[in-house]
Amino acid sequence: MKPKLTLKQIARELDVSVSTVSKALRDSVEISEETRLKIKAFAKLYNYKPNNIALSLKNRKTRTIGLVLPEIVHDFFATVISGIEQVANQKGYNVIICLSNNSFDREVMNMEMLANGSTDGFILSVAKETQQREDYHHLQEAINQGMPIVLVDRVVDQIVCDKVIIDDSEGAQNAVQHLIDSGCQKIAIITTVDYVSVGKLRTRGYLEALGKNNMVINEDLILKIEDVDQSQEEINEFLRTREIDGVFAVNEQFATSAIKALHLKGLSVPRDVLVFSFSDGELSRRFIPSLSTVNQHGAEMGAKAAELLIERLEKPVDEERFQTAIIKTSLIERESSQKTKTPVE
Repeated sequence: MKPKLTLKQIARELDVSVSTVSKALRDSVEISEETRLKIKAFAKLYNYKPNNIALSLKNRKTRTIGLVLPEIVHDFFATVISGIEQVANQKGYNVIICLSNNSFDREVMNMEMLANGSTDGFILSVAKETQQREDYHHLQEAINQGMPIVLVDRVVDQIVCDKVIIDDSEGAQNAVQHLIDSGCQKIAIITTVDYVSVGKLRTRGYLEALGKNNMVINEDLILKIEDVDQSQEEINEFLRTREIDGVFAVNEQFATSAIKALHLKGLSVPRDVLVFSFSDGELSRRFIPSLSTVNQHGAEMGAKAAELLIERLEKPVDEERFQTAIIKTSLIERESSQKTKTPVE
């Protein structure tokens, strides 16, 4: 079966913009009759079939943004939402929020539902299962039809669009460096499987920090979790059989599970083992001991994502030029990584 002809391919063949092709196929008076006839003839010759769902999204202005997130059980995505809504409301836009629950099918269904003419564009953080399957057809098809998408946090290199990320690798490296500077020599990492992009990048930062300090990389001190919901037992067993003095966890759930596991082993945090985490959520602040974390500045990420999308919706921007905005992280040092603090048993 031949691949479906897209607006972008027509534009490339005729050396015009995607928006010109879209307007010509809709008989817009903004396009000259000669150009309209040329484009419509080319489309007919190659049997172009428009994506009616995508076109309805593109053609009807609703001043509403569709937001698809993998989950909101962690404070990070809640802060992303707050940043998006603040900018959207200031610009006169509403936000519809959907959750994929890290499911590929649910992510596709959410996009199809939102693309029924009720929204003008998408902000999306890619689901875990979507990254595992490496199937991004629903994103690419929307982009091919001229529909604006901004990816935030969990992004994929295969999709060319505006993106908002942090430097996960740098943030992890800074956290591990803090543990090393505090005297840790045997630092374990509790991370995700490699197909989850942020986990892979944070693992890279951990390895880079060890390498820069001429420390031996011990694969036996690396735990990669696939099923987060069943992680506590796996973390218990991992830490029970290893002698360590530091733990870097790629999220606060793994960090709190690690502290529980260390307590079961008879060790105290921070007296015996220091712990550093990613994501500065409510759990990090309220857990005992309070968690040292890498702050991702989720509200700032959300605000930037909304700005990029609204700019693309409202202003004539170059359709082939996209931004990848990188938000700087910062370290928040709390009890779990400070040996000077009174030990918590």
